[in-house]
Parts: sequence; C-alpha cells; structure tokens
Amino acid sequence: MQGSTCIVNAASERDMAVFAAGMIQAELKGKRFLCRTAASFVSARLGIISKAPVLPQDLGVNRVRRGGLIVVGSYVPKTTKQVEELKLQCSHILQSIEISVDNLAMKSLEEREEEITRAAEMADAALRGCKDTLIMTSREVITGKTPCESLEINFKVSSALVEIVKRISTRPRYILAKGGITSSDLATKALDAKCAKVVGQAMAGVPLWQLGPESRHPGVSYIVFPGNVGDSSALANIVKCWARPIKLSSTKELLFNAEKGGYAVGAFNVYNLEGVQAVVTAAEEEKSPAILQIHPSALKQGGITLVACCISAAERASVPITVHFDHGDSNQELLEVLELGFDSVMVDGSHLSFKENISYTKHISILAHSKDMLVEAELGRLSGVEDDLTVEDYEARLTDVNQAQEFIDATGIDALAVCIGNVHGKYSANGPNLRLDLLEHLHDLCSKKGVYLVLHGASGLPREFIKECIERGVRKFNVNTEVRKAYMDSLSSPKKDLIHVMASAKEAMKRVIAEKMRLFGSAGKIC
Repeated sequence: MQGSTCIVNAASERDMAVFAAGMIQAELKGKRFLCRTAASFVSARLGIISKAPVLPQDLGVNRVRRGGLIVVGSYVPKTTKQVEELKLQCSHILQSIEISVDNLAMKSLEEREEEITRAAEMADAALRGCKDTLIMTSREVITGKTPCESLEINFKVSSALVEIVKRISTRPRYILAKGGITSSDLATKALDAKCAKVVGQAMAGVPLWQLGPESRHPGVSYIVFPGNVGDSSALANIVKCWARPIKLSSTKELLFNAEKGGYAVGAFNVYNLEGVQAVVTAAEEEKSPAILQIHPSALKQGGITLVACCISAAERASVPITVHFDHGDSNQELLEVLELGFDSVMVDGSHLSFKENISYTKHISILAHSKDMLVEAELGRLSGVEDDLTVEDYEARLTDVNQAQEFIDATGIDALAVCIGNVHGKYSANGPNLRLDLLEHLHDLCSKKGVYLVLHGASGLPREFIKECIERGVRKFNVNTEVRKAYMDSLSSPKKDLIHVMASAKEAMKRVIAEKMRLFGSAGKIC
C-alpha cells in the first residue's frame, strides 16, 4: 500500500508537542511513519525535557583563542537576510570571503581552481590570525536551462565548498555550516567525520555536534544550521555567542586560575619587539598563560608604541596573555598609565613611609579598579639593581605581617609583592636567604583576604626555592635579569644581518622563558 506525505509547519514548541502526541496515538493504532525532521522534533517525540542552548563555556571553547569558521551555502531568502544581518552586526570581528558562483560553475576549470585556491588561502590566513571567518557563496542565484543543468551547478558549488574547507589546515575554534546540503557535505567529505556526538542545540532548531575522533578536527564543535531556521538575526546571534572574544583574559583571571591550580604565572619584563615575541611564542609552545610586563624605564624608551605592541600581541595570542605595568612609583606616571590599556598595574610606594604608602596605593587603587584593572602593591623593600635603579642593602626591609593586614584592608589591593629576602638582579655568591616561614604567615593572611602573593626577583632563584614558594602560595613571579642576560649574550656572536641578530636574541630569550614556565608549573595549563 502506497503511503502519503505530510508536511507539518510548527510555529512553536507547543505545536511540535501536539503533533508528537497525535503521532504516538496513530502509532498505537498501527500506523507507521518515516520522519525527516530537525532536532526539535526528536526531543518532542521522545519526551525529552527542553534544555537551554549549549554555550561555548559549557564545552570549554572559551579557552580556545583561535577563530571560528562559518560556511554559508544555502540560497533560501531567509539565509540571505541572515547573512546580511551577520555582516552588519559582526563586521568588526569577522573576515568575510565571498566566492563567485559564476567562477565556480560557469567558467573554465582554471578560473574555478583560482577561486577555490584564493578562498582557501585567505580563510587559512584569517584563522591563523585568530579571526572568525565567513566563507559565503555569492548571493545571486544562477540556474541552468534545464533541471539537470541546475543540479550540476549546485553540485559544482557544493563540491567547491568542500574543497575549500579541505584545504584549510588551521583547526578552527568552532565550525558553523549553513544549509542542509552544505552541513552534510562539509562534515562527511571535507572533515572526514563518520560519527559525531550530539551535545544539544546552539539555539532552537540548530543542532550542535562534537566531531568524532576520526575526523580532521576531533572534538571541534560543529553547528548544523538549516537554511530556513530562525529570524533574520539568528545567525548573527549565534556567531556573536561563539565568536572569539576580543579580550579573553585579565591578570586577575590568570592569578585566580593559578591559585586554583596550585601553580604560578611568569611576568616577564619586555623592552622591544623581540622580547614580546619571545614571551608570546614560548607561551604558545608551552601552552602556558603569561604576563608581558613593562617597567617605567622601558615605557620611557618605548612609549605608547611598546604598550600597543604588547596589547596587540596579547589579543592575538592563542593562549591567555595580559599586559602589566611594573613598579609605578610616580603618581603622575601612573595616572597616565591608567589610560593606556594595561590589564593590571603595580603601585610601588615601598620607598615611602608606611602611612604614605597606604595613602598613595589607595588613591591609585580606587582609580584602577574603576577600570577593572588588577592592582599589585609592594610592602617592604627589595635590595638590588633593576633597570639602573639601585636599592642598597641597608634600605631593604622585610614585609611585616601585621602591617600587611592593615595595608590590605586600607588599600583594597588584589596582589601583594612581598619581601622575604628576595632581591632585584643577581643574588650574592652565597645564594638567596629566603624567609620561607615569613612567606607562610603572609600566605595565611593573604588567602583569607583574597589577595594573591607576588615575588619579585625570581631570576637566579634555585629550583627548590621556586617550588617551595609556589607551595606557600606565590602565584606570580617577576622575571627580568635572566631574560635580559640571554638577550645581551646573544649579541656577542657575530651575525651577518640585523634580522639574524633579532632572531638569535628572540630564540635565546624564548629558551629562558619556556624553562621558567615549566618551573613555575604553568606549562600545559591551557587546552
């Protein structure tokens, strides 16, 4: 007996539930149905309680710094409106690549190949640059003279999209495929997926998968967006939800994660492009968070250009990196620094009396917190030399626990740089003499106050001291001397060109930085 076809236009979840109930009653009377449906019908038919859309943070995608890939092949009018709205709302975060259907389907094989190559190369470069990337077919509908010719045009366009995605080597943050044929072909032919885990919906009617282990990008979130689903803003809303945020991390977040994970984050002083690149490259290779740190003398030489370089590098890095201003001991200087885009700032009133230090630190702390910046301060005074600034031994003093409690309560700081026998620059031939008992008392106090412990002068500290300091709560180590020495030492061997000098210096610094990240326990902490 030949069956019949029934098309159900459900405008709401209630409509779907009513239809599913009627279908069940018909099945109880012996009727049999073959269904081609979207995801929302499955939950209604099986009585699954609806859940909120799955968000990137639910799957850990927010920790991924790469750009996402959006591929649009559908030609239905609703998709065209959604793409227009996407470009209107998300142009500031989106790299748009339009491929010509005319070149793909109506021109010579050479022109088709050129169009595919251009799109694939542009998309790969954009994704490597951590940019969310839209690949879309031109919106003018091209049809053949006969149904067979039209079908052939559709096949050429679909196969071109498959070939483009095949040639993209960069692993995206997520993949969104718009259109039924597009999502099916990309999953099976371009990404070699044979199975996927359905984890929920990105929005009502839009299934969300995780690609299987056999695919080209195992575990990547794959959003299957049918052509006729959602209103004109639906595509834009999903992309805004899943797109790589311009700024993912803050120094406070880095130290919070370090506290939770029982490790420390390295803050590395940088003076130029090679230093910035060395920190970022080491962090990406070691999968470690890091802090780019600028000292007043470096700011004086490099100016706003150096700050902008650090901020840009941090935003484009594939791991969490923030930018910190170190040892701000001038009120006027710090007021200017607060406007430059730093993530955090150190207020250094250690040269002042205790009461003056409180007053100075509290003033800057209020202003910095209004800009959501983490505030670090120093109590006590380190001896040694840093950037030609010298503090003699007789000027140095250890941090007093009782003063620390009053200081934290009065200033509202987020992180405390403590003096327990650590020094700026090189340690004496006898080696460091750290008061670990004092550090333990300070950690007891700071942990109750929600304040992070910072230790300056990490260059030259033996491994065992570093480990013991981390066990006693230090979550940020400042590193300068060893990295700077690596740079200077690299200049001693002759090079043929300035490019070789820069490359050698960067590599020398990177080795020291990577070793510190492993020592601090931050290596491997980023997925």
